[in-house]
Amino acid sequence: MDTGILILRLLVGLLVAGHGVQKVSRHLGGKGLEGGTEEFRGDGFRGGVLTALAAGGGQIGSGLLLAAGLLTPLAATGAIGVMTVALTVKWRHGLWVQNDGYEYPLVLIGTAAALAATGPGAWSLDAVLGLTPYPLWWAALALAAGLGSGLLTRLVLHRPPAAPAIAER
Repeated sequence: MDTGILILRLLVGLLVAGHGVQKVSRHLGGKGLEGGTEEFRGDGFRGGVLTALAAGGGQIGSGLLLAAGLLTPLAATGAIGVMTVALTVKWRHGLWVQNDGYEYPLVLIGTAAALAATGPGAWSLDAVLGLTPYPLWWAALALAAGLGSGLLTRLVLHRPPAAPAIAER
């Protein structure tokens, strides 16, 4: 079981971190901080550079913590939060990723929640530091705080679409 959890942690954690790297740099196919800023503006978010830095930093930090199995409930909360924001952006396209839907963020949210519930396994920094096992209520707290922070971020930073201008005669 610990081998499976390790593989899952590394896969999901490094993918979440890599997604963050793309938001703030030209590495891993990213378009630099300018591209990350434009992506958020294009999705209707205010804040520009600060929003891109916060999102990218949150993804990098939570992804690396998940991969390492360090502070797993906190790492899961961060990953759930940033992926909840992504889910809200993709929501209007429906579920499936081939239609630019929210399938991928939903899988990452579910996986982070599952890792919070199972714990990071024996091959983790949490285990080395004696922080495990985490009580199961930490998983519920991570899910609630992650979803809540993502939805609050959307509420605070997203601009409603501008009403179309009516042509005067």
